[in-house]
Amino acid sequence: MLAADVTVKGNIAAEVDLHLDGRVEGDVACATLVQGPGSVIKGAVIAQTARLSGTVEGSIAVKELVVLASARISGDVSYETLTIEQGGQVDGRLSHGTHTTAIGHFGDGPKVELIASN
Repeated sequence: MLAADVTVKGNIAAEVDLHLDGRVEGDVACATLVQGPGSVIKGAVIAQTARLSGTVEGSIAVKELVVLASARISGDVSYETLTIEQGGQVDGRLSHGTHTTAIGHFGDGPKVELIASN
């Protein structure tokens, strides 16, 4: 979980679920992404499932996507299943197709690894 007062500059790759209330300036890849309404992502999102209620400025590739009423997405979206609540905004191309996962692969940029522990 990244709290509302956290800003990450760099990519995040996690093989676990991620709850994001803060700001990320980089790409986000995880199993499941839950984005809070005040959250901002400036970069690509790759996940199996994503429930977005904040702002995303970048492409999205997911198997299952839920865009909540407060969400503002600016970028192309690739999905297998899609739900958009009334009021949710997507400014980009929607593409239905087979989802391919590339968790942790974003090129040579800086990356933040999240490791779950008990």
